[in-house]
Amino acid sequence: MTIQKFVTYNSLDINGQVQNDEHKLELNVLDESGNYLIHRDILRHQISQKQGTVSTKTRSEVRGGGRKPWRQKGTGRARAGSNRSPLWKGGGVIFGPKPKTDTLKLNKKERKLALQTLLYNKRNIISVMDNLETVIDSPKTKIFSNICEKCGISLDQKVLLIVSEKTDALKLSTRNIKNIELISASTLNTYSLLKAKQILLTPLAVKDIKEIYCG
Repeated sequence: MTIQKFVTYNSLDINGQVQNDEHKLELNVLDESGNYLIHRDILRHQISQKQGTVSTKTRSEVRGGGRKPWRQKGTGRARAGSNRSPLWKGGGVIFGPKPKTDTLKLNKKERKLALQTLLYNKRNIISVMDNLETVIDSPKTKIFSNICEKCGISLDQKVLLIVSEKTDALKLSTRNIKNIELISASTLNTYSLLKAKQILLTPLAVKDIKEIYCG
């Protein structure tokens, strides 16, 4: 069952001062019985990250083994047809992994619903910061660290920074900070939201979220 919820966020400037601007999101939220959908979407995301390139060789693919090691009878040893049998050292692998592609299908509506529910559940740790994309115009980690300090954002725990577009200056300013994950609104996912202890949005990112996920 889905419930319609309205969430309002106050804006902060880069000095941590509350602005008069308010940003609203209209979210369709699942009740507690729908938490399975969030779980399925996180599973889908994790499965999609797998490369699926692991591979082993069977007895037909291992080099060598063309000649029978010894004659069938009369030696007193167990019969053997190839020294690349899975029973031998250096032989093939029985039922080993082969390259494959794993997918878990989830409908677009279900994915949007899971994301909106998680955004609502995390509403108390979300902050909107004005002009972050334009303020950081040069790649300086110290500038970003100072902004976080003024806004009361702890870099000792996972921080998710959601922007409309990842600028080069912003990418270079945040990549040396261990607990910062920079992501664009168009690639937002439930796994990143779930891990985050603090979430930073920009006004442009809020607009993108409304258009992409709340439409």
